[in-house]
Amino acid sequence: MKEKIREIYCTYFNRKMLVLTLLGFASGFPLLLVLSTLSLWLKDVSWSYKAIGAISLVKIPYAFKWAWAPIVDGKKIPILWRIGRRKSWGIFVQVCLFCAIFAMSRWEPRMGKLYLVVAAVSVSFFSATLDIVLDAFRVEMFASSPESQGSGAAIFVLGYRIGMLFSGAGALFMASVMSWNDVYFVMSLGTIIGILTMFFAKEPAFEIKKKQTQKISQFLKEHVIFPFKDFMGHKNWKWILCLIFIYRLSDAYIGPMAYPFYDDIGFSSVEIAYIIKIFGLFATIFGGLYGGLFLKKYGIYKGLYVCVFTQGLSTAFYAVQAYAGHNVGMLVLTISMENFSSGMATAALVAYMSSLCNVAYTATQYALLSSFLSLARDFFAATSGVVLELTNWPVFFIIAGLMCLPSAWVIKKIQQNENS
Repeated sequence: MKEKIREIYCTYFNRKMLVLTLLGFASGFPLLLVLSTLSLWLKDVSWSYKAIGAISLVKIPYAFKWAWAPIVDGKKIPILWRIGRRKSWGIFVQVCLFCAIFAMSRWEPRMGKLYLVVAAVSVSFFSATLDIVLDAFRVEMFASSPESQGSGAAIFVLGYRIGMLFSGAGALFMASVMSWNDVYFVMSLGTIIGILTMFFAKEPAFEIKKKQTQKISQFLKEHVIFPFKDFMGHKNWKWILCLIFIYRLSDAYIGPMAYPFYDDIGFSSVEIAYIIKIFGLFATIFGGLYGGLFLKKYGIYKGLYVCVFTQGLSTAFYAVQAYAGHNVGMLVLTISMENFSSGMATAALVAYMSSLCNVAYTATQYALLSSFLSLARDFFAATSGVVLELTNWPVFFIIAGLMCLPSAWVIKKIQQNENS
């Protein structure tokens, strides 16, 4: 027991992990400011549901961040670059993010919708760009110790969740005692945490050594063509993309149907919010931390196997909840299991994608993989309602749980190809 506690302490309680927690917070908190938190603000100022739904499109930059990731990888920020390639980009982008959130905080209905749309798109763009920088920073921190990628991913996700709690539940609490404009002003101050952390953090050992060139053709060759060509040098690159495409499918497939399911079996909004935000949040955090320790001890491939099967079983367990109906204790167990397995699976997949990146092209390659993951998740999840209408809740959840099997088969295929 003492050895286990010592292992946890040595793995997670150090300066590097503190930096990753704070940077995870910086990466996570802007997201809800252009999603659910913004939706509630617009509902309070009497926007139509149609308009509120349409403005959700402002998050599009997250799906296409790979398009400008080569610029982050290959260009230096004037003057600031002297403190480090990643640090300079991180500080610059977060200053821009502060300005964009501050601009949102100044919006009033009389100013029209266009102002808010532009400001929200700006927040999404700079937040997505910050993700590019911080993902590259995290991967490069463990370039010399790849076995720790899982632990780093887990602690980064922990900070990310805390950031989302700040801009989600935290913003809702503040909105009950102050105006939405003041809430968004407070949210803009959240960037200070990331700016200070990045300023005092140590730049990853790997530094860009290529000569900066102004020729567009040479830039495209070195920072667009080479990163993609390098990734395609992986023996199993097609299978790798397939695995990333489908790995989180069990969990993602039930996402759009979760709230309608809770409502159908009789849970109130208050019960749902209480259980998800408290039990779900802590289960996700502990799942991520445990997943990081598991990967460090048993390796990435075994971790991928265990996490994907755990994810499938916890998804299928919702069928039990469907039969139990309005049972608070069962819902606590169901959501805790699902979020714990989700935390483990996230740590495993992030660690795996991180291990695939060449540190010479970290930002571009990781942005490509993470965008590919998001696009696949959204594409398949859109069909969940059709499947549900053709079946029923228990059958739907069992089908979603079985979606873990193709991932397990692809993992086995990759291992066989690497050993052949």
